[in-house]
Amino acid sequence: MIKTKIIATLGPASSRTEVIRALSSTDVGVNMFRLNFSHGTLEEHEALLETINDMRGQSTYAIAVMGDLCGPKIRTAKIEPQGQVLQEGEELIIEPSLETGDVYHFGTNYEHFSRDVKIGQRILIDDGQIALQVTNITGNRTHCRVLVGGPLYSHKGINLPDTDISSPAITPRDWQCVDWAIEHELDYLALSFVRTAEEIRKLKEYLRSKSSFIKLVAKIEKPQALDHLEEIIDASDAVLVARGDLGVEMDLAQVPLIQKHITQMCRCLGKPVIVATQMLQSMIDAPTPTRAEVSDVANAIMDFTDAVMLSGETAVGQYPVQTVRTISRIAHYTEKFLDEHDAYRPMITTIEELAVTATLARSVAHIIDELGEAIKLIVTWSETGANARLLSKSRADVPIIAFSSDELACRQMTLHYGVIPICHEMPSDIIQFAKLADTLILQKKWAQVADQIILLPSRGLTPPTTTHAILLHTISDQ
Repeated sequence: MIKTKIIATLGPASSRTEVIRALSSTDVGVNMFRLNFSHGTLEEHEALLETINDMRGQSTYAIAVMGDLCGPKIRTAKIEPQGQVLQEGEELIIEPSLETGDVYHFGTNYEHFSRDVKIGQRILIDDGQIALQVTNITGNRTHCRVLVGGPLYSHKGINLPDTDISSPAITPRDWQCVDWAIEHELDYLALSFVRTAEEIRKLKEYLRSKSSFIKLVAKIEKPQALDHLEEIIDASDAVLVARGDLGVEMDLAQVPLIQKHITQMCRCLGKPVIVATQMLQSMIDAPTPTRAEVSDVANAIMDFTDAVMLSGETAVGQYPVQTVRTISRIAHYTEKFLDEHDAYRPMITTIEELAVTATLARSVAHIIDELGEAIKLIVTWSETGANARLLSKSRADVPIIAFSSDELACRQMTLHYGVIPICHEMPSDIIQFAKLADTLILQKKWAQVADQIILLPSRGLTPPTTTHAILLHTISDQ
């Protein structure tokens, strides 16, 4: 088994039941499916979710679902004819109210476009393939000069790297998707274009008002987010390094450094982190990745990401199942290298109530370092998932079996590196907990009789005067 978690985006290439089943099979390894609300209808997403729910009823392992909110994504309106090439130095006009235009006068879906942009600022279209500069603003019309030309198409993304967008992070369409996610009991929601922690807190308050326990993922893809990074991580349940828009909004050469900084900060703050965008981009059209892509995935894992996410590779690519097998194989060899080379483990900063648990988690990792291959597994009872999360951030060299009686907590724990969530009713005491662990481990052939594991029972399984415990346990078939 690999410890790095794999997230696959569902789309036209992976919408068939047999493909979704293949992606979630144990030899392929998808732990979480992403529903991208930027594409498809809610009815189409509901059909995908029904397929996933059918599989959940037949699988021993938890499968999570993350909905990805669109956010204030600015796009070009309809352009006719398509693909006409803009040349450097040419002039054009962008007018929000224009539904259909041509390359020299076209619209956008963002009504406040001419109000937000300023003279001299850059406008980037289609992931930066086309670059414009604002030369004048007259009423609702933004006049631009072409800095970098290229073919222009309808509904392509527009980035405003120099502009403070007045639109809120959560659009009216997003609120519809949030309500749908609550109704259909999704496990995670990813908030796009996060700029401040307040945006995360606002959505959390709404979820609480609806008695929803969906966890929130902050997508870091705006330069403004980096100015409030620690606050955003602290307010979020997880963080996603969205290298696509981040690489357009900022100098592309800075993105690898930002990625490392975010993953290190998430590790210290005890929050899971996802690295996304173009992980195996060439496999959209080819059966094998480039050497550079393989190195990119391996480096993300060595930077201590919890999960890697595939977007177009599984949503529209020709080889969705093969792509997941490839990223799984890269993770296998990278993790083997990491397990053989002990890494520095920083202190984990967390809320006061979990400070002792964080210390214990770090201690468990050091015990495993000292005893080496003698310890085969860590087994914990983690009702809410907090224990499993902190154990995961300790980066112990063995898998973590995390029991919980809460099905939602089990599904949400699938995001944590090295954690295998198992849903089960809570045993009566620590003896029964040990027997439960033995039975599962022997049944799955994860270890053998007389092998040693570390047990971390929850407070409900220990004597009243014992709040925390680390137990060295020998597996038995009795």
